[in-house]
Amino acid sequence: MKKPQEPAPGDGIRSLKTSNVFRVVNFELYAKPNRIIMTIGLCAMAGSLAYIAYMRHKYEGMGYYVAVSDNGEESFVKKKSRWD
Repeated sequence: MKKPQEPAPGDGIRSLKTSNVFRVVNFELYAKPNRIIMTIGLCAMAGSLAYIAYMRHKYEGMGYYVAVSDNGEESFVKKKSRWD
């Protein structure tokens, strides 16, 4: 007869007895962290945020601002002077 494994420190919820359905639905609780994939995802998120910040800075430098219309739609509108 096979002796049940002793839970090791840091196993957390992996050491509990659960059904296969629970393991499939909550996969992220049982998967070990993958640093390479995590780094790629972090770089992608940082790149996306940097691009959004760059584009916003670019449009603000050109004299545009975000305007909200009556129906709630946002759009970039060129700033106008009262003298124009």
